[in-house]
Amino acid sequence: MSRVYNFSAGPAVLPEEVLREAAEEMMDYKGCGMSVMEMSHRSKVYETIIKEAEADLRELLEIPDNYKVLFLQGGASQQFAMVPMNLFKNRVGDYIITGQWAKKAYQEAKLYGTANAVASSADKTFSYIPDVSDLAISDDADYVYICENNTIYGTKFKNLPNTKGKTLVADLSSCFLSEPVDVSMYGLIFAGAQKNVGPAGVVIAIIREDLITEDVLPGTPTMLRYKIHDEAESLYNTPPAYGIYVCGKVFKWLKKRGGLSAMKEYNEKKAALLYDFLDQSQMFSGTVVKEDRSLMNVPFVTGNDELDALFVKEAKAAGFENLKGHRSVGGMRASIYNAMPMEGVEALVAFMKEFEANNTK
Repeated sequence: MSRVYNFSAGPAVLPEEVLREAAEEMMDYKGCGMSVMEMSHRSKVYETIIKEAEADLRELLEIPDNYKVLFLQGGASQQFAMVPMNLFKNRVGDYIITGQWAKKAYQEAKLYGTANAVASSADKTFSYIPDVSDLAISDDADYVYICENNTIYGTKFKNLPNTKGKTLVADLSSCFLSEPVDVSMYGLIFAGAQKNVGPAGVVIAIIREDLITEDVLPGTPTMLRYKIHDEAESLYNTPPAYGIYVCGKVFKWLKKRGGLSAMKEYNEKKAALLYDFLDQSQMFSGTVVKEDRSLMNVPFVTGNDELDALFVKEAKAAGFENLKGHRSVGGMRASIYNAMPMEGVEALVAFMKEFEANNTK
């Protein structure tokens, strides 16, 4: 069977070149006689893999020297607790609620102190990004938190919030490495790998050094302390070794493609193709205000639940997988991450045009 076009929000499409390389090395990684999957994480061979992955990531994002890179487990959702556990000094966090994941992080922080919702777009089903230029940031806030790209609702912060001097913490899971980022604008960035970077099981955290301290909330488990993982260089315990290896291959693939500026240009072209069709279609429409649209996740609807279901069914039969919208919002969603080729988006738009023609009375 030939490969389908996989529009899943995550675990998501990976570059075919990376998958082929990993397959070739599955039984014998560079002559060592074993797979990375069965290799000691304390071996010299694996040390080279993880160090190279970090070096390539630093180069791609131009990460300043005073930021640490950690390869962790537990996914982005574990960071919802790790962030307050490690960064709460006054036990106050200000949260901008622009979707399900920001809301979950906000609710988790409430377990450890005061979490303030300083802005929200819940009033219009998270279909826009609220004005964040002059928020009532709490004087004693330890940080301001955002989910920068909203996988479910398809919105993206085009401008970072004015944090009034407070540390910015951002979940970049579904837009990580899709465009250049000025890391120095953030105190902490984290991203689950399974959307744009690698297999599920890895979360990457990029943290400014001064935020990594012994001063954590009482009772914080050893495994949830950034300092422990920093001192052990992400090898405190057995890391998700194979996942990190694949992430490293994706970093090299991105470098070969011309880096993040080139990826942004490519992603903008892919997204424009789909959004331009949605904007002129008589049947399909996007659900996000134009100025806040994500380049990575494109939700759309027909306005008719039965027609939506028929579209998803016929699309699957035609080789377009995982187009059903998140269970909380319905409709459809095309996730067009870095590894989704232009041909996939072109084929989807052609299919949508055909579907519209066949189902318009």
